[in-house]
Amino acid sequence: QVHLVESGGGFVQAGDSVRLSCVASGRIFSDTLPAWFRQAPGKEREFVAVIGWRDATPLYADSVKGRFTISRDDANDTVVYLQKNNLKPTGTALYYCTATSVSEFGSTSARDFGPWGQGNQVTVSS
Repeated sequence: QVHLVESGGGFVQAGDSVRLSCVASGRIFSDTLPAWFRQAPGKEREFVAVIGWRDATPLYADSVKGRFTISRDDANDTVVYLQKNNLKPTGTALYYCTATSVSEFGSTSARDFGPWGQGNQVTVSS
């Protein structure tokens, strides 16, 4: 079974930038599409971003469009990143790395994604 491990979160100030990393234990991203979700306290897990194959345009949630960038290490099919700029307090959440099949690209429903990492906490103070 493939395991996903997120890192890079922590406590930041509003307006700061942070980059999350996700490393897979196997080459899962060679034939699936990596993605990020987040879950704020008391809320459901919500879609953040997904990236397709090399020339595909990534898909973002409206709330992060223009501020977040998802990218993959094309030389290494086990690593994906989420660059987050101009962070807002509403961005305080557990951020999860996950993946979906090519046929599900465009879906923002958590049930179409898996496996999941353990989550990485990002806390944005105002």
